Amino acid sequence: MIKLPALLAAVLMAMSTALHAEEKLVVYNWAEYIPESTVADFEKETGIKVEYSTYENNEVMYSKIKLQKGKGYDIVVPSAYLVSKMRQEGLLQKIDKTKLTNLKNLSPDLLDKPYDPGNGYSLPYLWGSTGIGVNSKEIDPSTITSWADLWDEKWQGKLLLTDDVREVFHMALKKNGFSTNSTNPDEVKVAYEDLQKLMPNVLVFNADAPREPFMAGDVNLGMIWSGEVIMAQADNPDIHYVFPKEGAGFWVDSFVIPVGAENVESAHKFIDYMLRPEVGQKVVEELGYSTPNAAAKALLSEELQNNPVIFPSAEIMKTAEFQNDIGDAMKLYDGYWEKLKTGE
Repeated sequence: MIKLPALLAAVLMAMSTALHAEEKLVVYNWAEYIPESTVADFEKETGIKVEYSTYENNEVMYSKIKLQKGKGYDIVVPSAYLVSKMRQEGLLQKIDKTKLTNLKNLSPDLLDKPYDPGNGYSLPYLWGSTGIGVNSKEIDPSTITSWADLWDEKWQGKLLLTDDVREVFHMALKKNGFSTNSTNPDEVKVAYEDLQKLMPNVLVFNADAPREPFMAGDVNLGMIWSGEVIMAQADNPDIHYVFPKEGAGFWVDSFVIPVGAENVESAHKFIDYMLRPEVGQKVVEELGYSTPNAAAKALLSEELQNNPVIFPSAEIMKTAEFQNDIGDAMKLYDGYWEKLKTGE
């Protein structure tokens, strides 16, 4: 006969095991933006099952979260300008910082920004830039110094552009001397009309991995993310990165918890795990993007810490303009973007 205390202990243990087995986390993120082994290690350590799906760009992610009223996902990784928009529209819930033991590892340089004052709703995960990729086997990188170079007629049907409205408009806005965050209809129209002139040069829009067409030899010139260049160079050192003289595009992607998240406790555990120095170190080493985690940066090799593609020089950062929320002007951008993509 089992004594009551022993029976009670067995029941409690079974309940605890069942509860633990039910723990899960639903993550919605950019493709190739967290090392697979990092997710696996998190699952192994915590017993939390991660359901992981990806999106091609900010607009796809935002539309889905908006349509589902913040339900269906526990962690999303939007860029800064959408953090602001989603926060204002009530699509995000506050992050409980008392649950984050590794918050101290983040550098103050990328905290408390206008898109989320006090970081009540977001915490930076990675940051980086969008510049020009050049295959030096086919094109001399020294001949490509600016966004304007992409408009040269000799590149007809040869360019790659990222499939991102803000990034593509950034290129044309900066080329014409405007802010990447312009809300001036006249300036946005000038950028649109200039992009129309560029379209004959465009071979492909790439949403997932811009490095792959470069690696395959399908393109030798075009827009690319800094981390994609680092990953490409591991197999092909001929892929070069150019910071255009008008200014590369700079962005910050952050962890947020949608307002309808069902596994909020698991979401906080995941964010805290990703803020560990050794985890942040591994992310940079595998993905090649810049980390806001000062403790993680300190663990990197000198070669990586001094790589100007990952961590741009002070001179470049002095003139860097990060993307911000542009409010209702986004409708204007989206309208022009649709016309560009459809050839109207």
